[in-house]
Amino acid sequence: MSAALLWSLVGLPAVVGALLCAAGRRADRAAPAVAVGTAVLLLGAAVAVAVQRPEVSVPFLPGADLGLAVDALSAVVLPAVAAVTLLVLVFSAGEIADARGRFFGLMLLFAAAVALTVTATTLPALLFAWEIMGATSYALIAFSWRDPDRVGAGTTAFLTTRAADVGLYVAAGAALAGGAGLGLAELQDAEGPWLDVVAAGVLVAALGKAAQLPFSFWLSRAMEGPSPVSALLHSAAMVAMGGYLLLRTAPLLEASGWAATTAAWVGALTAVALGAVALAQHDLKQTLAASTSAQLGYVVLGAGVGGVSGGAAHLVAHAATKALLFLVAGAWLSALGTKQLTALRGAARRWPLVGVLATVGTLSLAGVVPLSLWATKDDVLAVAKHSSVALYVVGLVGAALSAAYAAKVLWQMWGPLPADAERGYDTERQGTRRIELVQTAPMVVLAAGAAVLGLLVWPPVGEAIRRALGEVGAPRPGVVELVVSSVLAVGVVLAVRRWPHPEPAWAIHWLGLGAATQALVVRPVLRLAEALARFDDRVLDRSVTGAAVAVRGMASGFARFDDRVLDRGVESTAAGSVRVARGAAIADSAGFDGAAEGVAGAARRLGDLLRRTQTGQLHQYYVQAAVVLAAALALLLLTR
Repeated sequence: MSAALLWSLVGLPAVVGALLCAAGRRADRAAPAVAVGTAVLLLGAAVAVAVQRPEVSVPFLPGADLGLAVDALSAVVLPAVAAVTLLVLVFSAGEIADARGRFFGLMLLFAAAVALTVTATTLPALLFAWEIMGATSYALIAFSWRDPDRVGAGTTAFLTTRAADVGLYVAAGAALAGGAGLGLAELQDAEGPWLDVVAAGVLVAALGKAAQLPFSFWLSRAMEGPSPVSALLHSAAMVAMGGYLLLRTAPLLEASGWAATTAAWVGALTAVALGAVALAQHDLKQTLAASTSAQLGYVVLGAGVGGVSGGAAHLVAHAATKALLFLVAGAWLSALGTKQLTALRGAARRWPLVGVLATVGTLSLAGVVPLSLWATKDDVLAVAKHSSVALYVVGLVGAALSAAYAAKVLWQMWGPLPADAERGYDTERQGTRRIELVQTAPMVVLAAGAAVLGLLVWPPVGEAIRRALGEVGAPRPGVVELVVSSVLAVGVVLAVRRWPHPEPAWAIHWLGLGAATQALVVRPVLRLAEALARFDDRVLDRSVTGAAVAVRGMASGFARFDDRVLDRGVESTAAGSVRVARGAAIADSAGFDGAAEGVAGAARRLGDLLRRTQTGQLHQYYVQAAVVLAAALALLLLTR
């Protein structure tokens, strides 16, 4: 029963999502209810498997099983991912008005891929999930596919993360070469230099997904997607999965030595650098995007210094906090038609309940006691201090920046409503001037999570998690560290109140990462794609066309040979039997010619059907690929 629940955790949202995508606009009316109902079942299954801890494995490739399991780490993360998915889909029911079948279908496919990522125990399962997660994220970011800028944003995000994803394939090859096998728990057993190659591959792939330096800019472009997409993909799902992979493979990082140190420093430096970027932004979603990279830096730092329990707790608490703030940004964008911070001045006063919920989120993000991210961040920093005082100091600088950009948002949204406020509205879309109950209700639940999920690091829950993860005796924050971080956060929040516009100009353009990403990844890949397209048009297509012309010419020649030679031979040799000749002609016409025409007609109909799948829309191709892969997996399970 528990194994069936584990399979349903992945299979149910995948199947329902594929059906909604296939139905398209015909499913628009029913899609929100179907998706929310599926997410409820997903959450129930996630909680059940977190308690039962099932494990399943099926043969996939020789020596490489497709394995899924729920252990202590996934039992913490999986219910949180499922809960955020449900709440975001509820919000989406009041936010998304166009192409609902496609939107909710893609969101469920994405959720299935994330569930598979969390529970994967082997590289084949992880790669399967990683591919679908990347493909559906592109389709969701570029959801408004008629807008070239949004499609370009999806392309930038997709190509950047895909470039990093190559690391997983390199790691798989190196693991086999090093005799380690493809189980995630076996990767650290690779021998000799292959261990370093495996660690490097996993590290690069995870840093790319987690939007850590130098891959961070793709997250800025991903903000062009709908707000519910940002709330799911960039809080509890895609970005979080990069940090989760490093938490999962922390023994591998430690075994290599250098990879753990590298991960720790990349995480700490990302927390500082992207914290400065967040502080410089004028757009609320851009602020939250840079903040996401910065906060995931603490998860990566935790993985690098061996603080897996603290990193997992921070990942979960951040998921609730950031999903809340993204939904607030989406609600204000829908109501006021803008997400510019200056235009949002006084927005909390117009909708006090939303303002209070946003306050909980921003104060948690700032690390103000006793909210969630204060506790979880300090838990990671305590382990970092035990490893390196320099890492601890850099982490504290990142925490101060977190308080600064969170306070900037806080004081702006609670500022007095300007007399000419309407002039700043409707600059990005036509606002409705209202926020629906279906949009507010999920925020209430997420705000509760942002307030109390710090309990994941305090006794008795925190102790139980540390025991399950084998971290008994791990460093814990002392009274001095807790007081320092608390005073720092509150002091920075109050300082920003007196100095309301701290904006480091050098960081406003994301440290120049956008230009580097375009020059090193996006433009070269697109140019290569254009060259291959020209080769396809000028060589492959012409070869196919030429072959078709040649075959048609041969067919015409055979037809003339049939008419002028065979038919005349039959007539001359059967001159005395006209009835026989006529019968043969009728048989030739009704039999061979009819069979040939039937085959030709079937081929023509098949060609028409296949041509309909060639739409030129990449997201449709990836949905088709996901369906084929799901069907292959189902066949595998049925025939094992």
